[in-house]
Amino acid sequence: MGNAFFRKWVVTLTLTDSVSARHRDAILFVILASLFGISFVAIKTGLRQLPPVLFAGLRFDVAAIILLSYIAVTRDRSTWLPQTGGDLLGITVAAVFLIALNNGFLFAGQVTTTPAAASVMYGLNPILAPVFAWWLLGDRISWVGALGIGVALAGVIIIVQPSPSALTDTSTVGQLLVLGAAAAVAFGSVALQRVGSQMASLPLTAWAMGVGAVLLHAASLGMGEPLAAAYDPTPATVASILVVAIFSTAMAYPIYFGLIGRVGPVRTNLVAYLVPIVAALSGWLLLGSAISLGTVVGFFVVVAGFALVERKVLREELRRLDRRFNGPDSGTTVSEDD
Repeated sequence: MGNAFFRKWVVTLTLTDSVSARHRDAILFVILASLFGISFVAIKTGLRQLPPVLFAGLRFDVAAIILLSYIAVTRDRSTWLPQTGGDLLGITVAAVFLIALNNGFLFAGQVTTTPAAASVMYGLNPILAPVFAWWLLGDRISWVGALGIGVALAGVIIIVQPSPSALTDTSTVGQLLVLGAAAAVAFGSVALQRVGSQMASLPLTAWAMGVGAVLLHAASLGMGEPLAAAYDPTPATVASILVVAIFSTAMAYPIYFGLIGRVGPVRTNLVAYLVPIVAALSGWLLLGSAISLGTVVGFFVVVAGFALVERKVLREELRRLDRRFNGPDSGTTVSEDD
């Protein structure tokens, strides 16, 4: 029953009808933002009973079982089992940085952070990635790109509002932990590119989820987190685990990787700037979480920084939209700044 449902879901995401394909990616983009955005509220709800690292481990217990089961049923064995040392190294990098460190920091940070603030801080990962790409891959950062990174970091300062007293405040520590999660994602994605694993992204991610879940449970035990809360969860806690594991992970990740394959990683990662809107609204509606003025202003400053960093891709996207609505000979020109 579960496999049949998941197969139907994936088939729905890969429609080839021309009319559906034209609008599919835009619809999936909104769905993805909703699935990722609601996860911040679900995490906040589950943390009322569960310790953070244990909760993160439970998320990937469920998600890894679902995705590995689906892949095992629908794909040839040779396409989803690791074949080379590069595949194993890729799984390791993804498990450590994209799963364990990312989610360990994210869940721990959300203990004292609102969904709105956490989602904005987490949205910095597309801006941090070029810094790590410059370090690990030798990719050049132009002066405009460096300016964009500086502007985005200014947005972080507006949100955190650092001061000697604020640096010891629990909400500030929580926001910095979420920033650590964003850095782990940015570093892990670039390191994974350098490793050059030949395994398809979805099987690699599924294996990384399984290994990452083991690492998270080991960290939870090492930190002495109480396990008793997991033995008698409330209905709200069970719902939060299922929402995060099934909807925001097992269903969201195939959409995410599918969009990367069709429209590219930069355009796909624009979802990071719709997610805070979903997270803020759902947190306000469901949990009564306040949305501070600093978070709102900081969000727009971060978006401005991203626009500077990825100005070439955004410019090309504007050209594409102009050609779609005004025809190929609309004559729109944009000067280069690099």
